Amino acid sequence: MTKYAVQPTGREVFFDDEGIIVSKTDLKGRITYANDVFIDVAGYSEAELLGQPHSIVRHPDMPRCVFKLLWDVLHARQEIFAYVKNMTKYGDHYWVFAHVTPSLNDKGEVISYHSNRRVPTREALAKIEPIYQALLAEEQRHANAKEGMNAAFAVMVDTIKNTGMAYEEFVFTL
Repeated sequence: MTKYAVQPTGREVFFDDEGIIVSKTDLKGRITYANDVFIDVAGYSEAELLGQPHSIVRHPDMPRCVFKLLWDVLHARQEIFAYVKNMTKYGDHYWVFAHVTPSLNDKGEVISYHSNRRVPTREALAKIEPIYQALLAEEQRHANAKEGMNAAFAVMVDTIKNTGMAYEEFVFTL
């Protein structure tokens, strides 16, 4: 038995190149807003999404270390861009190029997170998929999930460092 109730089908679904998937979450990553594009692509109703952890659409092919990076950056009150493979309610997958930002109140405190996701280019996916496969393989080499995530995170940091670019530069060269 896997931890995913829905199993991946291997079928990719797409959304319009002009479409933008939008969601908002609370500080724990629970969905507080989902736009119609998100609802349509993910296959969930608004009621099924609201209050759920955003990981409801997490595809098992996604390395956990990518989400560690995302949360580390967000907790530092910075924005992040990332390629993410998501899974629909029915097990199909869809790729996004995500832009996630912390939302601040009048006092400058982080009160929520906001994410806009667009259709990524096929060229970028051809470059990121092998990286993610290698990171996932590194995670899976370890019996302890946290150790695997940390080991893959170190590989990811080294991979980016070896390009001579900062993460932001690297992600935009894909």
